[in-house]
Amino acid sequence: MTSTHAFWLAGRQVTGEDSFDVTSPWDDRLVGKVSVPTDAQTEEAVAAAYAVREDFAATPAHVRAAALDHVSRRLVERTEEIARLISAENGKPLKWARGEVGRAVSVFRFAAEEARRFNGGEAQRLDTDLGGQGRLAFTRRFPKGVVLGIAPFNFPLNLCAHKIAPAIAAGAPIILKPAPATPLSGLVIGELLAETELPAGAWSILPVPNDRMPALVQDPRLPVISFTGSEKVGYAIMDSVPRKHCTLELGGNGAAVVLADFASDEDLDWAAGRIATFSNYQGGQSCISVQRVIADTSVYDRLLPRIVAAVEAQITGDPGDDKTDVGPLVSEDAAKRVEAWVDEAVEAGAALLTGGKRDGASYAPTVLTDVPADVALSCEEVFGPVLTVQRADGEAAAFAAVNDSKYGLQAGVFTRDLQTAFRAHRALEVGGVVIGDVPSYRADQMPYGGAKQSGVGREGVKFAMDDYTYERVMVLTGLNL
Repeated sequence: MTSTHAFWLAGRQVTGEDSFDVTSPWDDRLVGKVSVPTDAQTEEAVAAAYAVREDFAATPAHVRAAALDHVSRRLVERTEEIARLISAENGKPLKWARGEVGRAVSVFRFAAEEARRFNGGEAQRLDTDLGGQGRLAFTRRFPKGVVLGIAPFNFPLNLCAHKIAPAIAAGAPIILKPAPATPLSGLVIGELLAETELPAGAWSILPVPNDRMPALVQDPRLPVISFTGSEKVGYAIMDSVPRKHCTLELGGNGAAVVLADFASDEDLDWAAGRIATFSNYQGGQSCISVQRVIADTSVYDRLLPRIVAAVEAQITGDPGDDKTDVGPLVSEDAAKRVEAWVDEAVEAGAALLTGGKRDGASYAPTVLTDVPADVALSCEEVFGPVLTVQRADGEAAAFAAVNDSKYGLQAGVFTRDLQTAFRAHRALEVGGVVIGDVPSYRADQMPYGGAKQSGVGREGVKFAMDDYTYERVMVLTGLNL
């Protein structure tokens, strides 16, 4: 009999009256049962976070840093166990799940480092004008209040880490809501935090059902909302709380540009391999997976067959097998949506070069060309292992094609020319430009977020801490400067 996983309320494990099943998208086996907090328990968590907010903000930096270091170390010790849990509940191949644990290790380590140096204060002499003679401004950052973190299913450990770790580092209490499809990995973070000496109320991890979230979103005691997920839900949250501070990471339809100077056989083999890998990693369920390839006409005919061959070489199957590159999507419904979008594109005239087949929650790695501009596959985020390839006549046309999207998260530009790299950085309307590689690179300490409808604000530990805090100035008067 499967035991029910408790959740974390103000630092302690408790259970509610109801529970739900977490099943594997690969074979539908039961991975675990998760207890659901009652309305009263959710209220208790919010009240505890609100009550502790001033004390937690005043907690010595070494206390917060030590807790974050502890979580980082314990994640290392439990890497294989947690990777298998991620793979089981999410369907992610083990090799990618292990990589996700490694990234979460880094997030908590970076947060520990930032906790030690953040908010040191900045002094500014004000006697640059006559009225400021004898005055000095001293500026520090203070938490805006309790953070409500809402995490998605695609990185069930690391994106929970990106909510929790910066909040603790900044001294802001946090209530984390993990995704309903993948709550178990987030609950593991609670196990590790419970081993630390952080004050009660500083953190809670509540698997609240989506239909009960509006009340939490609206609660005035939670002035900061950090959300990662769909554009529709993210903007609905922002629209419903116009006076709250919202950080939204809403995805994109990542483009990889291959320019004319990236033309040797070695270059094209590299580009094709990277494109194939990162259009299909995580089953394509990454906000910065490659969805569009825009290739200069001069290299297009040599690049396309390389991409198709590299995509066909991806090993699909059981995510628990170390050899598997591409596992299932998070659910059969997700795979059916991808199937419908590909079918729509083909019916509208697109050429299907490989893939295009669904088996339950799995969808074969797929490449299409000549995709009409008005179908969903061109306009929306597919969030599946599907790649479109198109020609562009020159650099300007390629950059214009990248920008011809409502999204702007990241783009990759395959070039060896430094001047081209700087032109790309200036021209592309995205949050990040990766030169010489696909858009799918993310270092967890760098600012990460998008332009246009890809979101608002930035993640990356220090940058999230900036979002969770505000500047408060103290002016000292009558000083001999």
